Amino acid sequence: MKQRVGQYLMDAVYAAGVDKVFGVPGDFNLAFLDDIISHEHIEWIGNTNELNASYATDGYARINGLGAMVTTFGVGELSAVNGIAGSYAERVPVIAITGAPTRAVEEAGKFVHHSLGEGTFDDYRKMFEPITTAQGYITPENATTEIPRLINAAIQERRPVHLHLPIDVALAEIEVSETFQPEDVPHQDVKKYIDMIEDKLKSANQPLIIAGHEINSFNLHKELEEIVNQTNIPVAQLSLGKGAFNEENPHYIGVFDGEIAEDKIKDYVNNSDAILNIGAKLTDSATAGFSYEFDIDDVVMINHKNFKMNDTVANDVTLPSLVHGLKDLHFENKNDYPQYERPQKNNYELSDQPLTQETYFNMIQDFLQLDDILIAEQGTSFFGAYDLAMHKDNTFIGQPLWGSIGYTLPATLGTQIADPQRRNVLLIGDGSLQLTVQSLSTMIRQNLKPVIFVINNDGYTVERMIHGMKEPYNDIRMWDYKALPAVFGGDNVEVHDVNTSEELKRAFEKINSNSDRMHYVEVKMAVEDAPVKLSEIAKAFASQNK
Repeated sequence: MKQRVGQYLMDAVYAAGVDKVFGVPGDFNLAFLDDIISHEHIEWIGNTNELNASYATDGYARINGLGAMVTTFGVGELSAVNGIAGSYAERVPVIAITGAPTRAVEEAGKFVHHSLGEGTFDDYRKMFEPITTAQGYITPENATTEIPRLINAAIQERRPVHLHLPIDVALAEIEVSETFQPEDVPHQDVKKYIDMIEDKLKSANQPLIIAGHEINSFNLHKELEEIVNQTNIPVAQLSLGKGAFNEENPHYIGVFDGEIAEDKIKDYVNNSDAILNIGAKLTDSATAGFSYEFDIDDVVMINHKNFKMNDTVANDVTLPSLVHGLKDLHFENKNDYPQYERPQKNNYELSDQPLTQETYFNMIQDFLQLDDILIAEQGTSFFGAYDLAMHKDNTFIGQPLWGSIGYTLPATLGTQIADPQRRNVLLIGDGSLQLTVQSLSTMIRQNLKPVIFVINNDGYTVERMIHGMKEPYNDIRMWDYKALPAVFGGDNVEVHDVNTSEELKRAFEKINSNSDRMHYVEVKMAVEDAPVKLSEIAKAFASQNK
C-alpha cells in the first residue's frame, strides 16, 4: 500500500491511542498538517503558541495515556522545549514532531529562516536529546522502522520522544506493508527481587509503602491496590504523585511531606523499618527540603529501571514488571498503623468577611464531585490542594517536580479535551495565569466547559513566601481578570466575582446548577495570606538556597 510518510505517521499515532494533535502551524509543517486535518479519526487542536501547546499535550497525555504535538523548525520547537522538559521530568509520554526544511536545504547548508544562519541543522535536535527518551530523523527509507521505534519508546518509557520530519519527507510516498501496532512489553522475571523484598518485610515491625508519580504514569493504580489489600501494608503518598493510591482505601494513611506532615504520619514513616518506595521520588518540594528522618539507603527503591535494595542495583527492570511481581508476595502485615481521617463536611463558617486561603480550600473540599479532575497550579493552589481528600475516581494533576508556573491553564485544555465527560476543576493564581492566559481563548474556541478558579492576590505568592515579601520583583500588574473571557470571545462563559465565603458558596451553587458552560471565578484574597503547607515549605526552600 502506498502512503505519504505524513499519512503513515498519523495512522501510527492514532493506532497508539491519540485522537487529538496539538500545535501551531508554520511553513515547514503546513503541508504535513493537511494529512492531520484530512485524517478520519484525528482532530487538529490549534494553539496560541507552542509553549501552551506543549503544556496542553502534557495534560492530554496524563489523562489519555499518550499525546502528540506538531511545531515548526527552530522557533516553534524551541518554544515547546520547556513543556517537553516538564513531561520528561514527570514521566508523561508525548510525541513531539518538528516540521523541518527539506533535506536538500539541509544538505546544502543554506541560510534559511528559523535557522541560526550558520548552515547547520542539527543544533535543535541536539537540544532535545537530554529531555526526550528517544530521537529520530525521519526519511522515506526509515519511516516504517523509526516511527514505530519512537512511538513505542514513548509508551514504554512514559517520556517524550522527538521526531525531526523534513517537509519533503512528510510528502514523500512510501510502500507500507503493515500497519503500526504498539508493542506489547513482556513482563520480566523479577522473582529474585521480590524474594529479597519478602525477606525484608518478614523481619519488619513497621512496614510502609510510599507511592508516587510513576504509578500514575504507568497506570498501575489497580495493581498497587491489589498488593496493598493482600499484604495489609499501609500507604503514604507524596505530593509528587498524589492520586497514585485510592484515598478511600482503609490502608491509606495520608500525605507524607517530611517534617510538616501530620505527627502520626510523620512518626510512622520516619520510624518504619521497611519502606517500599514504589514509583516515587523523594524531591525537595515533596519532602519539605528533604526533611525525612529515615535512612534513604535503607529504603527499597522500586522505580522504573531503577531498583535498589542494599547493594543490589538494577537499571534494566521495568516498574510494571516489579509491581506485577509484588502481587506474588507471601506476606501479611499484622501490626497497627495510623488511620487516615477524611475531613468533615462544612468545616467552615460562612461570612461576609474577606475570604482566607484556609476557608477557600475547606470549601473546595466540599465542592469536589466524585469523578472530577482537579488541576492545581504550582503556587498557593498546589500547596493548598495536595492535602485535599480525593474520592476514589478523582484525578489530581499538578507539576511539583518541574514546577513551571503557568502550566495548568493549558494543561486543563488538554485534560478536558482528553475526557470531555468529566468535570475539570482548575485552581490557579493570578501570577501563573498571566504566563499562559491565551489558552483561555483555545478553550473557548473548542467549546470546553471547565470550572476555573483564579486566585487574585496580587503577585507571586510562593516567591514572596520564600524571599522578598514586599520586593517589586514579586509584584505583577493588576489585570481586569473578570473581563478576560469576553476579551477572548467567551460569550458562553459565566463569570463569578468572589470576595467572601458567602459569595463563594453562591458561586458553587450556580456552577452546580448550570454545568453546560464554562465557569470562570475570580477569587480575591490578601497578598500575604497563604496555605500553611506553603509557608512551611517556603522556609525549607529559603534555607536550602543559602
